[in-house]
Amino acid sequence: MKKLNFLIHPVVVFVLAQLAWLLLLGIWIYWYVSNYIIFNKVGEKLSPQLVAKSTNIIALVSGIVFLVAILVGMYLIFIYLNRQVKLTKLYDKFVANVTHELKSPLTSIQLYLETIHLRDVPQEKQRQFIELMLKDTNRLQSLINSILEIAGLEQKNIAHNFQIYQADSIIKTLIRESMEQFNLPPGAIEIQGEAPCKCVLDRDALKIVFNNLIDNAIKYSISNLRLTIKMACSAKYFEISFRDRGIGILPKDQKKIFHKFQRIYGKNNPTVKGTGLGLYWVKEIIKYHGGKVTVSSAGRDKGSTFRIELPIYQTSKRRYVNYLLKITKRNGNQTDNSTENQPQSETT
Repeated sequence: MKKLNFLIHPVVVFVLAQLAWLLLLGIWIYWYVSNYIIFNKVGEKLSPQLVAKSTNIIALVSGIVFLVAILVGMYLIFIYLNRQVKLTKLYDKFVANVTHELKSPLTSIQLYLETIHLRDVPQEKQRQFIELMLKDTNRLQSLINSILEIAGLEQKNIAHNFQIYQADSIIKTLIRESMEQFNLPPGAIEIQGEAPCKCVLDRDALKIVFNNLIDNAIKYSISNLRLTIKMACSAKYFEISFRDRGIGILPKDQKKIFHKFQRIYGKNNPTVKGTGLGLYWVKEIIKYHGGKVTVSSAGRDKGSTFRIELPIYQTSKRRYVNYLLKITKRNGNQTDNSTENQPQSETT
Protein backbone atom coordinates (compact mmCIF):
# COMPACT_ATOMS: atom_id res chain seq x y z
CA MET A 1 0.00 0.00 0.00
CA LYS A 2 2.84 2.43 0.89
CA LYS A 3 4.53 1.64 -2.43
CA LEU A 4 1.30 2.34 -4.30
CA ASN A 5 0.84 5.67 -2.47
CA PHE A 6 4.38 6.62 -3.44
CA LEU A 7 3.70 5.91 -7.11
CA ILE A 8 0.57 8.09 -7.19
CA HIS A 9 2.23 11.01 -5.38
CA PRO A 10 1.88 14.20 -7.51
CA VAL A 11 5.64 14.73 -7.68
CA VAL A 12 6.25 11.17 -8.90
CA VAL A 13 3.44 11.42 -11.46
CA PHE A 14 4.80 14.73 -12.72
CA VAL A 15 8.36 13.38 -13.05
CA LEU A 16 7.14 10.26 -14.89
CA ALA A 17 5.05 12.40 -17.24
CA GLN A 18 8.05 14.61 -18.01
CA LEU A 19 10.22 11.56 -18.68
CA ALA A 20 7.55 10.18 -21.00
CA TRP A 21 7.43 13.45 -22.98
CA LEU A 22 11.21 13.64 -23.17
CA LEU A 23 11.35 10.00 -24.31
CA LEU A 24 8.80 10.76 -27.01
CA LEU A 25 10.83 13.77 -28.09
CA GLY A 26 13.98 11.65 -28.23
CA ILE A 27 12.25 9.01 -30.35
CA TRP A 28 10.87 11.71 -32.62
CA ILE A 29 14.31 13.28 -33.17
CA TYR A 30 15.91 9.85 -33.67
CA TRP A 31 13.29 8.94 -36.26
CA TYR A 32 13.78 12.21 -38.11
CA VAL A 33 17.61 12.03 -38.09
CA SER A 34 17.69 8.37 -39.16
CA ASN A 35 15.26 9.04 -42.02
CA TYR A 36 17.23 12.10 -43.03
CA ILE A 37 20.43 10.01 -43.22
CA ILE A 38 18.64 7.34 -45.27
CA PHE A 39 17.24 9.93 -47.67
CA ASN A 40 20.70 11.43 -48.11
CA LYS A 41 22.09 8.03 -49.08
CA VAL A 42 19.30 6.86 -51.37
CA GLY A 43 17.65 10.18 -52.19
CA GLU A 44 18.75 10.08 -55.83
CA LYS A 45 16.76 6.88 -56.36
CA LEU A 46 13.56 8.36 -54.90
CA SER A 47 11.03 10.72 -56.36
CA PRO A 48 11.92 14.40 -55.72
CA GLN A 49 8.42 15.05 -54.37
CA LEU A 50 8.79 12.23 -51.83
CA VAL A 51 12.15 13.47 -50.62
CA ALA A 52 10.91 17.03 -50.22
CA LYS A 53 7.91 15.98 -48.21
CA SER A 54 9.80 13.52 -46.01
CA THR A 55 12.54 15.95 -45.03
CA ASN A 56 10.36 18.93 -44.28
CA ILE A 57 12.15 20.54 -41.30
CA ILE A 58 9.28 22.94 -40.63
CA ALA A 59 7.13 20.06 -39.42
CA LEU A 60 9.85 18.93 -37.03
CA VAL A 61 10.50 22.41 -35.60
CA SER A 62 6.82 23.21 -35.17
CA GLY A 63 6.25 19.85 -33.50
CA ILE A 64 9.10 20.50 -31.05
CA VAL A 65 7.73 23.98 -30.29
CA PHE A 66 4.30 22.60 -29.54
CA LEU A 67 5.82 19.86 -27.41
CA VAL A 68 7.87 22.36 -25.39
CA ALA A 69 4.73 24.47 -24.93
CA ILE A 70 2.95 21.40 -23.54
CA LEU A 71 5.86 20.70 -21.18
CA VAL A 72 5.84 24.30 -19.92
CA GLY A 73 2.08 24.18 -19.46
CA MET A 74 2.34 20.95 -17.47
CA TYR A 75 5.07 22.47 -15.33
CA LEU A 76 2.99 25.57 -14.56
CA ILE A 77 -0.04 23.43 -13.74
CA PHE A 78 2.12 21.32 -11.44
CA ILE A 79 3.42 24.41 -9.61
CA TYR A 80 -0.14 25.67 -9.13
CA LEU A 81 -1.40 22.31 -7.88
CA ASN A 82 1.61 21.92 -5.59
CA ARG A 83 0.89 25.32 -4.05
CA GLN A 84 -2.73 24.36 -3.58
CA VAL A 85 -1.72 21.14 -1.84
CA LYS A 86 0.60 23.05 0.50
CA LEU A 87 -2.09 25.63 1.19
CA THR A 88 -4.58 22.88 1.95
CA LYS A 89 -2.17 21.27 4.42
CA LEU A 90 -1.52 24.63 6.09
CA TYR A 91 -5.26 25.28 6.21
CA ASP A 92 -5.81 21.89 7.88
CA LYS A 93 -3.18 22.77 10.49
CA PHE A 94 -4.80 26.15 10.99
CA VAL A 95 -8.23 24.59 11.51
CA ALA A 96 -6.73 22.14 14.01
CA ASN A 97 -4.99 24.95 15.90
CA VAL A 98 -8.04 27.20 15.91
CA THR A 99 -10.28 24.33 16.98
CA HIS A 100 -7.99 23.67 19.92
CA GLU A 101 -7.82 27.38 20.77
CA LEU A 102 -11.62 27.63 20.68
CA LYS A 103 -12.28 24.37 22.50
CA SER A 104 -10.05 25.08 25.47
CA PRO A 105 -11.76 28.28 26.74
CA LEU A 106 -15.21 26.99 25.80
CA THR A 107 -14.63 23.84 27.84
CA SER A 108 -13.43 25.95 30.75
CA ILE A 109 -16.47 28.23 30.58
CA GLN A 110 -18.81 25.25 30.37
CA LEU A 111 -17.17 23.64 33.40
CA TYR A 112 -17.55 26.77 35.53
CA LEU A 113 -21.18 27.25 34.48
CA GLU A 114 -22.07 23.62 35.22
CA THR A 115 -20.40 23.89 38.62
CA ILE A 116 -22.38 27.03 39.47
CA HIS A 117 -25.60 25.45 38.16
CA LEU A 118 -25.31 22.05 39.84
CA ARG A 119 -23.60 22.93 43.11
CA ASP A 120 -24.06 25.39 45.92
CA VAL A 121 -20.99 27.51 45.23
CA PRO A 122 -20.10 30.24 47.76
CA GLN A 123 -20.41 33.83 46.62
CA GLU A 124 -16.68 34.46 46.71
CA LYS A 125 -16.01 31.36 44.61
CA GLN A 126 -18.67 32.40 42.12
CA ARG A 127 -16.91 35.74 41.72
CA GLN A 128 -13.65 33.94 40.97
CA PHE A 129 -15.39 31.72 38.42
CA ILE A 130 -16.92 34.76 36.72
CA GLU A 131 -13.53 36.47 36.49
CA LEU A 132 -12.01 33.35 34.94
CA MET A 133 -14.89 33.07 32.47
CA LEU A 134 -14.44 36.72 31.49
CA LYS A 135 -10.77 36.03 30.77
CA ASP A 136 -11.74 33.06 28.61
CA THR A 137 -14.33 35.10 26.70
CA ASN A 138 -11.73 37.82 26.12
CA ARG A 139 -9.42 35.15 24.79
CA LEU A 140 -12.11 33.92 22.42
CA GLN A 141 -12.87 37.48 21.31
CA SER A 142 -9.18 38.14 20.64
CA LEU A 143 -8.87 34.96 18.56
CA ILE A 144 -11.94 35.77 16.48
CA ASN A 145 -10.81 39.37 15.97
CA SER A 146 -7.36 38.25 14.83
CA ILE A 147 -8.86 35.97 12.18
CA LEU A 148 -11.24 38.67 10.94
CA GLU A 149 -8.52 41.31 10.90
CA ILE A 150 -6.19 39.05 8.90
CA ALA A 151 -8.94 38.64 6.30
CA GLY A 152 -9.52 42.38 6.24
CA LEU A 153 -5.80 43.08 5.94
CA GLU A 154 -5.51 40.83 2.89
CA GLN A 155 -8.55 42.39 1.23
CA LYS A 156 -7.36 45.95 2.08
CA ASN A 157 -10.57 46.53 4.02
CA ILE A 158 -8.98 47.77 7.25
CA ALA A 159 -9.42 51.48 7.97
CA HIS A 160 -5.85 52.66 8.58
CA ASN A 161 -4.96 55.78 10.50
CA PHE A 162 -1.48 56.90 9.42
CA GLN A 163 0.07 59.85 11.25
CA ILE A 164 3.49 61.52 11.40
CA TYR A 165 5.33 60.48 14.57
CA GLN A 166 8.69 61.10 16.18
CA ALA A 167 10.04 57.56 15.87
CA ASP A 168 11.78 56.88 19.20
CA SER A 169 9.03 58.62 21.17
CA ILE A 170 6.13 56.57 19.78
CA ILE A 171 8.13 53.34 19.94
CA LYS A 172 8.92 53.75 23.63
CA THR A 173 5.28 54.55 24.34
CA LEU A 174 4.05 51.44 22.51
CA ILE A 175 6.65 49.21 24.19
CA ARG A 176 5.61 50.50 27.59
CA GLU A 177 1.95 49.76 26.79
CA SER A 178 2.86 46.24 25.67
CA MET A 179 4.78 45.64 28.90
CA GLU A 180 1.71 46.62 30.88
CA GLN A 181 -0.48 44.37 28.75
CA PHE A 182 1.77 41.33 29.30
CA ASN A 183 2.45 42.21 32.97
CA LEU A 184 6.21 42.17 32.43
CA PRO A 185 8.64 43.22 35.19
CA PRO A 186 10.64 46.46 34.73
CA GLY A 187 13.88 44.75 33.66
CA ALA A 188 12.36 42.37 31.10
CA ILE A 189 12.77 44.76 28.15
CA GLU A 190 15.72 47.08 27.57
CA ILE A 191 15.54 49.84 24.98
CA GLN A 192 18.80 51.05 23.46
CA GLY A 193 19.68 53.80 20.99
CA GLU A 194 18.02 56.94 19.76
CA ALA A 195 15.95 57.57 16.65
CA PRO A 196 15.48 61.34 16.12
CA CYS A 197 13.62 60.90 12.86
CA LYS A 198 9.99 61.09 11.75
CA CYS A 199 7.96 58.23 10.30
CA VAL A 200 4.43 57.80 8.99
CA LEU A 201 2.86 55.09 11.14
CA ASP A 202 -0.45 53.56 12.03
CA ARG A 203 -0.23 53.52 15.82
CA ASP A 204 -2.74 50.72 16.39
CA ALA A 205 -1.29 48.52 13.65
CA LEU A 206 2.25 49.01 14.97
CA LYS A 207 1.02 48.10 18.45
CA ILE A 208 -0.18 44.79 17.01
CA VAL A 209 3.30 44.21 15.53
CA PHE A 210 5.02 44.84 18.87
CA ASN A 211 2.50 42.73 20.79
CA ASN A 212 3.07 39.80 18.45
CA LEU A 213 6.87 40.07 18.59
CA ILE A 214 6.90 40.35 22.39
CA ASP A 215 4.39 37.51 22.73
CA ASN A 216 6.54 35.40 20.40
CA ALA A 217 9.63 36.14 22.53
CA ILE A 218 7.77 35.18 25.72
CA LYS A 219 6.55 31.89 24.26
CA TYR A 220 9.94 30.78 22.97
CA SER A 221 12.18 32.01 25.79
CA ILE A 222 13.99 29.31 27.72
CA SER A 223 13.67 31.14 31.04
CA ASN A 224 12.34 34.56 32.02
CA LEU A 225 12.03 37.02 29.15
CA ARG A 226 15.08 39.15 28.37
CA LEU A 227 14.42 41.29 25.32
CA THR A 228 16.71 43.98 23.93
CA ILE A 229 15.18 46.53 21.57
CA LYS A 230 17.57 48.74 19.58
CA MET A 231 16.60 51.81 17.57
CA ALA A 232 18.56 53.83 15.00
CA CYS A 233 18.02 56.05 11.98
CA SER A 234 20.03 55.46 8.81
CA ALA A 235 20.07 57.71 5.76
CA LYS A 236 16.67 56.51 4.52
CA TYR A 237 15.19 54.13 7.09
CA PHE A 238 14.21 53.94 10.73
CA GLU A 239 15.58 50.64 12.03
CA ILE A 240 14.39 48.74 15.07
CA SER A 241 15.47 45.28 16.22
CA PHE A 242 14.06 42.85 18.79
CA ARG A 243 16.69 40.46 20.19
CA ASP A 244 15.57 37.71 22.56
CA ARG A 245 17.42 34.90 24.37
CA GLY A 246 15.06 32.15 23.28
CA ILE A 247 15.44 28.81 21.54
CA GLY A 248 16.50 30.35 18.22
CA ILE A 249 15.31 29.60 14.70
CA LEU A 250 17.01 27.21 12.28
CA PRO A 251 18.11 28.76 8.94
CA LYS A 252 15.70 26.59 6.95
CA ASP A 253 12.76 27.93 8.98
CA GLN A 254 13.63 31.63 9.00
CA LYS A 255 11.52 32.44 5.93
CA LYS A 256 8.77 29.95 6.69
CA ILE A 257 7.77 31.58 9.97
CA PHE A 258 6.32 34.58 8.10
CA HIS A 259 3.99 32.38 6.03
CA LYS A 260 0.30 32.15 6.75
CA PHE A 261 -0.75 29.43 9.26
CA GLN A 262 2.90 28.41 9.65
CA ARG A 263 4.01 26.79 12.90
CA ILE A 264 7.51 25.38 13.47
CA TYR A 265 7.35 22.01 15.16
CA GLY A 266 10.25 20.08 16.65
CA LYS A 267 11.12 17.83 19.55
CA ASN A 268 13.13 20.64 21.19
CA ASN A 269 10.52 23.33 20.60
CA PRO A 270 8.15 24.16 23.44
CA THR A 271 4.48 23.42 22.93
CA VAL A 272 2.79 26.77 22.56
CA LYS A 273 -0.72 27.86 21.69
CA GLY A 274 -1.51 29.91 18.63
CA THR A 275 -2.94 30.01 15.12
CA GLY A 276 0.24 30.53 13.10
CA LEU A 277 -0.94 34.00 12.02
CA GLY A 278 1.07 36.27 14.33
CA LEU A 279 4.29 36.69 12.33
CA TYR A 280 2.38 36.64 9.06
CA TRP A 281 0.41 39.56 10.43
CA VAL A 282 3.66 41.33 11.41
CA LYS A 283 5.03 40.93 7.88
CA GLU A 284 1.86 42.22 6.21
CA ILE A 285 1.53 45.27 8.48
CA ILE A 286 5.17 46.29 8.05
CA LYS A 287 4.87 45.72 4.30
CA TYR A 288 1.83 48.00 4.20
CA HIS A 289 3.91 50.66 5.95
CA GLY A 290 6.40 50.48 3.08
CA GLY A 291 8.97 48.62 5.18
CA LYS A 292 10.27 45.10 5.61
CA VAL A 293 10.92 42.64 8.44
CA THR A 294 13.60 39.94 8.59
CA VAL A 295 14.83 37.47 11.19
CA SER A 296 18.23 36.03 12.00
CA SER A 297 19.48 33.55 14.57
CA ALA A 298 22.95 32.31 15.57
CA GLY A 299 21.61 28.81 16.17
CA ARG A 300 19.65 26.71 18.60
CA ASP A 301 19.30 28.19 22.10
CA LYS A 302 21.12 31.35 20.98
CA GLY A 303 18.10 33.57 20.55
CA SER A 304 16.58 35.34 17.56
CA THR A 305 16.65 38.89 16.24
CA PHE A 306 13.76 40.43 14.32
CA ARG A 307 14.74 43.54 12.34
CA ILE A 308 12.24 46.07 11.04
CA GLU A 309 12.96 48.85 8.54
CA LEU A 310 10.48 51.68 8.01
CA PRO A 311 10.86 54.60 5.58
CA ILE A 312 11.77 57.98 7.07
CA TYR A 313 9.24 60.71 6.32
CA GLN A 314 10.17 62.94 3.36
CA THR A 315 13.37 60.94 2.79
CA SER A 316 12.45 57.48 1.53
CA LYS A 317 9.50 56.28 -0.54
CA ARG A 318 7.97 59.76 -0.58
CA ARG A 319 5.19 58.96 -3.04
CA TYR A 320 4.01 55.88 -1.14
CA VAL A 321 4.25 57.55 2.29
CA ASN A 322 2.28 60.55 1.02
CA TYR A 323 -0.30 58.11 -0.33
CA LEU A 324 -0.70 56.63 3.19
CA LEU A 325 -1.27 60.12 4.59
CA LYS A 326 -3.70 60.89 1.79
CA ILE A 327 -5.94 57.88 2.49
CA THR A 328 -5.96 58.82 6.18
CA LYS A 329 -6.89 62.40 5.36
CA ARG A 330 -9.64 61.06 3.14
CA ASN A 331 -11.07 59.33 6.22
CA GLY A 332 -11.09 62.66 8.05
CA ASN A 333 -8.65 61.94 10.90
CA GLN A 334 -5.35 63.43 9.71
CA THR A 335 -3.24 65.05 12.45
CA ASP A 336 0.46 65.73 12.94
CA ASN A 337 1.91 63.86 15.91
CA SER A 338 5.56 64.63 15.19
CA THR A 339 5.93 66.40 18.55
CA GLU A 340 3.67 64.03 20.44
CA ASN A 341 5.00 61.56 23.03
CA GLN A 342 8.38 63.05 23.85
CA PRO A 343 11.24 60.58 24.46
CA GLN A 344 11.13 58.68 27.73
CA SER A 345 13.90 57.00 29.73
CA GLU A 346 16.30 54.63 28.01
CA THR A 347 15.25 51.50 29.87
CA THR A 348 11.64 50.50 30.29
